[in-house]
Amino acid sequence: MARKDQRRWGGVYRRGLMLDGKRKSIEPMATRLDDGDEQCLQQFVNQSPWRWEPVRERLAVRMSAEIEPAAWVIDDTGFPKFGRNSVGVARQYCGALGKIGNCQVGVSISAVTAYASCPLDWRLFVPAEWDKDPRRVACRVPDDVRHQPKWKLALDMIDELIGWGRDPPIALGDAAYGDVTELRLGLDARGIGYVLDVKGTTSALPEAAVAERPAWAGTGRPPAARYRRPFSSLEALALAAGRDAAADVTWREGTRGPLLSRFLALGVRPANFKLRRADPDGELLVRWLLVGGRPTRTRRRTTG
Repeated sequence: MARKDQRRWGGVYRRGLMLDGKRKSIEPMATRLDDGDEQCLQQFVNQSPWRWEPVRERLAVRMSAEIEPAAWVIDDTGFPKFGRNSVGVARQYCGALGKIGNCQVGVSISAVTAYASCPLDWRLFVPAEWDKDPRRVACRVPDDVRHQPKWKLALDMIDELIGWGRDPPIALGDAAYGDVTELRLGLDARGIGYVLDVKGTTSALPEAAVAERPAWAGTGRPPAARYRRPFSSLEALALAAGRDAAADVTWREGTRGPLLSRFLALGVRPANFKLRRADPDGELLVRWLLVGGRPTRTRRRTTG
């Protein structure tokens, strides 16, 4: 922060966020703090420009050293709102509510281990309706801040973290990100391994499928290799493998006994138009499909 008054009111605002008190908006914080001033805090938050990038970078560097992450998780979080004048607020799905509601959504990249987690970087998701919304002026949204899909925000943050010297481990995400072809291609292009949730209806071919190149007539562009249709789905390929192809796996001890599930690991070739266009030769890459289900029998611990 360049100015002395910015540093002063930044410290006051930070104490208001960190000390006791249920409500963390400016008015109640100014009332609780001995040196609180609502007008000065309001001006600091709404009109005082400062560079946020060094703060994020120091946080990412510090917490990566503390946690030593085994993975980065791509996720988003909804923040319920009663009003409609906060930047990016709209009626959209909110995980905190479990339904569609009035909220803001933040996309994040978090460092995780089996025992700890911390967000390293995050972005506010701006819905498409905000690109031409008159609220932009009142909320002082910069002209260059426009709607971008959540998967694009995630890749931008990954690039930013790499620019800060963070070495990306494996990336994890739910189906909201795993079903996005552009995200998977983006991770592939960056050489980042991933484990992403996908829907059973996702188009795919078995690992043994081979692309065949049609005969060339000798004129025009030679035809690209093609896979025979119809394409299958991940669910159909898993069912076709049969129950005997799966195995019961116990991965750790739970409060009520061993945690046990039945898993199937299957080589598949995800297939859609975007994936076929990504490779000039038309070859669909093999990926591992991991399917979890109920174990063949339930084990119970008897205590006495």
